[in-house]
Amino acid sequence: GPPRCFAYWQEFSKCYAGTDNLKECKPMADDYLECLHHTQELARMKAVKAEFVRRVQKEAHEGRKVADILAEGAIAGVGLIQRGGDDSKH
Repeated sequence: GPPRCFAYWQEFSKCYAGTDNLKECKPMADDYLECLHHTQELARMKAVKAEFVRRVQKEAHEGRKVADILAEGAIAGVGLIQRGGDDSKH
């Protein structure tokens, strides 16, 4: 099948070929680059994780047990990023 970002490349390529003002193609180029590198997705993930860690540290400082905090609001993985080293799958 086609590569995962091929549709974004086609949109950008179509815009680039049909315009004299390249600024009109910036949103399509941004979408294509995001598909390739996931920079915005990774930045959002880091911000969510940093906020979670900050909240856990604050609540731990206030005297709550870490296990209670983690059980109440653990970050759930959504399976977007595959982690290596998982030996449980045979």
